[in-house]
Amino acid sequence: MLKEYLTVREISGPLVLVEEVEGVKYDELIEIKAPDGSMRRGKVLEIDEDKALVQLFEGATGIDIYRTRVRFLGKGIEVGMSLDMLGRVFDGMGRVKDGGPDIIPEVILDVNGNAINPFSRDYPSEFIQTGISAIDGLNTLVRGQKLPIFSASGLPHPQVAAQIVRQAKVLGKEEKFAVVFAGMGITFEEADFFLKSFEKEVALERTVVFLNLAEDPSIERISTPRVALTCAEYLAFLKDMHVLVILTDMTNYCEALREVSAARKEVPGRRGYPGYMYTDLASIYERAGRIKGKKGSITQMPILTMPEDDKTHPIPDLTGYITEGQIILSRSLHRKGIYPPIDVLPSLSRLKDRGIGKDKTREDHSDLFNQLFAAYAHGKEVQELAVILGEESLSELDRVYFKFSEEFEGRYVSQGEFENRSIEETLNLGWELLTMLPTSELRRIRPEFVKKYLPTVKR
Repeated sequence: MLKEYLTVREISGPLVLVEEVEGVKYDELIEIKAPDGSMRRGKVLEIDEDKALVQLFEGATGIDIYRTRVRFLGKGIEVGMSLDMLGRVFDGMGRVKDGGPDIIPEVILDVNGNAINPFSRDYPSEFIQTGISAIDGLNTLVRGQKLPIFSASGLPHPQVAAQIVRQAKVLGKEEKFAVVFAGMGITFEEADFFLKSFEKEVALERTVVFLNLAEDPSIERISTPRVALTCAEYLAFLKDMHVLVILTDMTNYCEALREVSAARKEVPGRRGYPGYMYTDLASIYERAGRIKGKKGSITQMPILTMPEDDKTHPIPDLTGYITEGQIILSRSLHRKGIYPPIDVLPSLSRLKDRGIGKDKTREDHSDLFNQLFAAYAHGKEVQELAVILGEESLSELDRVYFKFSEEFEGRYVSQGEFENRSIEETLNLGWELLTMLPTSELRRIRPEFVKKYLPTVKR
């Protein structure tokens, strides 16, 4: 029989102070029964002798410090897992949200999970095809990697995320593949867009969706990515599936973290965010990877909107330290009408070299990537020079690079929202673009690859 306490002493926003408690543990779940009979749930944030600071998942409206009863449940947040979760929609705490029947759990897991022992980690080395040329060709996603998308307000990151969910697949033999999608603090319109997009392309049947809407408690937002990753770990390491996890929007998650920190009157760090935000984000991002001896894997693509388009803001800054690269969406490309507006020059996938090449994508991939990147970078420099000096001051070769950068953005980076390019199509398109340059300029590609793959019809 669980002991009930009538010793609530203070309420501050979502925080409740309970005194004269015994045997309470950090992160322990609690139930609060308000005087009107309604039940609220929360968890223990802090313990000081016989005092416990409790964080509510729902609001504190209606709670009376004299008549409210508190029970400590002796366990952390746990969620039941089953393969029946595929194709279903849940809220941020793992409760059924789509109106269907409750899940009969095969196993019940703690949402905080266990860190992967570094010695047990297997190095990511297998290519994941997203069908988007700017990612597959230049910033390749590798199975087991964590590769975030840095976006900004008003940019089409929801469309990019939905396209990746619809199109992502592992090449080669047929393998069990699933997607776990977690929306944090997103609007109803965004949630509706994602669900309709998944249903339209029959992607929902292989996807588990967790939604914490903007109107839902911000406290629940902190648990949403952990519930989603617990589901991913179940599918990957207990059911041998390869799982792609999309987390959007990590900025909303960090704002919830700051809100709770302020309510606890903690000393703020950079821009008011808690000093432990780096550690907190690492506890989420580091749950991606592969384990030796296990068939499954978890690949993460967190999405965050950079406040004021600032890459040095604490959220993208700390995310960049923890993850293995970043895909950056550009406002200037978006204004040009280019979709997806991926800025390939500052974007980076640190593990791309592990996932490309012979028997993975194609033998010429690495050389082709280096040449395309160098040519585009040169072309952008020429465009900047033309703005200052005028196009008439450019040399003939500079004009070629100027035109190349325009064609590269218009044909290689830009593609339809429902256009799913294979890696072969992406690589062949790259070679086709290189026909714009004199062969003498292809200095980053081995001659045998130029002879084998460069189209014979030159400009």
